[in-house]
Amino acid sequence: MNKPESIDWVRQAALLKPRTRCFIEGRFLDAASGETFACVSPIDGRVLAQVARGGARDIDRAVASARAAFEDGRWSRLPPAQRKCVLQAFAASILAHGDELALTETLDMGKPVRFSLAVDVAATARCINWYGEAIDKVYDEIAPTAPSALALIRREPTGVVGAIVPWNYPMIMAAWKLGPALAAGNSVVLKPSEKSPLSALRIAELAVEAGIPPGVLNVVPGYGEEAGEALALHMDVDVIGFTGSTRVGRRMLEYASRSNLKRIYNELGGKSAFVVFPDFDDLDRAAKTAAGCMFFNQGESCNAPSRLVVHEAIAEEFVQRLVAEAPAFAPADPLDVNTVMGALVDDGQMKTVMRYIDVGSREGARCAAGGRRARPDSGGYYVEPTVFDGVRTDMTIAREEIFGPVLSVIRFRDEAEAIAIANGTTYGLQASVWSSNIDRAHRVARSLRAGTVHVNEYDEDDITVPFGGYKQSGNGRDKSLHALEKYTELKTTWIRLQM
Repeated sequence: MNKPESIDWVRQAALLKPRTRCFIEGRFLDAASGETFACVSPIDGRVLAQVARGGARDIDRAVASARAAFEDGRWSRLPPAQRKCVLQAFAASILAHGDELALTETLDMGKPVRFSLAVDVAATARCINWYGEAIDKVYDEIAPTAPSALALIRREPTGVVGAIVPWNYPMIMAAWKLGPALAAGNSVVLKPSEKSPLSALRIAELAVEAGIPPGVLNVVPGYGEEAGEALALHMDVDVIGFTGSTRVGRRMLEYASRSNLKRIYNELGGKSAFVVFPDFDDLDRAAKTAAGCMFFNQGESCNAPSRLVVHEAIAEEFVQRLVAEAPAFAPADPLDVNTVMGALVDDGQMKTVMRYIDVGSREGARCAAGGRRARPDSGGYYVEPTVFDGVRTDMTIAREEIFGPVLSVIRFRDEAEAIAIANGTTYGLQASVWSSNIDRAHRVARSLRAGTVHVNEYDEDDITVPFGGYKQSGNGRDKSLHALEKYTELKTTWIRLQM
């Protein structure tokens, strides 16, 4: 990959020719219906391309392709060391085409190109490479039975995996499914969001060029209620790995019950708490971290620390520091390498965020920073970084996931109240505790009901640790070796020995 400042991104955008058709059995195909839908760039509202509108017939073709590939063993029966080599070549190809993929991601969903390159492309390649490197080091087991028996416990691939991924991190979320699913030997049908489908199609092409056999990875773009529903209801899909809203996650469970009781692994929303105690000795760092993590990716992150739970003794000072940080995140052109906050994904999401901002003010919260649409003359979908103070726990903006750059400040009096506020949500994805008292930090971290709890930092991450949540933030885990549990079956082979 090149350095972002060395590239004329505007010129490259004019030259980009994205893939737009379904990718099935290693080939690009029109949707069976012949229909397309407009892929609109949130940067300026222009149509990037007309993309194949995949539906039930295309899902049938893709699943049949995936099932045939799985059953004939062209991938599933390869030794793990061979799958490893191919996946590592795939990861290397992602890096080699990093500039193109980063530009595609930015044009498609609006994030700054500097982050598409440094974060999204890099994390996608690292994930694929890591699972490739890991898979020939995952051992099966022998149970501690009596001497008269030998009980072998093996992990086998489940078969056909349906991966349905969201629009906010299209490449990374796809990699979190593809890495462990492919490494374990499964075949995959990937359904990207209709709001950001382009990078998935190019990645699938790179996968086949790197050596993944045709049919093992198929991509069907289309609407959730058409292609996504058909995939989740399909009787020949064994597992669904879904990342998206809690509302759609509930539907996934219904689809499983209506079809073949396929396994559903949901990674859903969040309303994460960022808890700051008065004994923490570097409020400036805490404020910079809160702002940076909240406004990164335009606030379109399920783990964004959207509830700042701060002790009343330091709340005024902390809010002042947050307000001082906000101008650094003023929305700007995502193709400018100096931009740190770009456009929301589409007009509908922008209107949703603005509606929440209006509700917050009407319910009595004080808008301390932002609160307005930005760059309206661009034709794109931009919202200012927004901070609400004086938020109560019963307010809409304190309870519902906004998925935009809106931070709510909630004050507390003591440790018990802080824990109650932090846990007082239907979600349980992430949280953080800021305290210089090691006993308090451990005590509060243990009390928080979240899949990941950070202490004196937020959102530091690594592929080696699991990602997922408690409560209505979902089930199962992405990342780490634990993700292999979602895409493998445990088989016991019991052998009676003659003694």
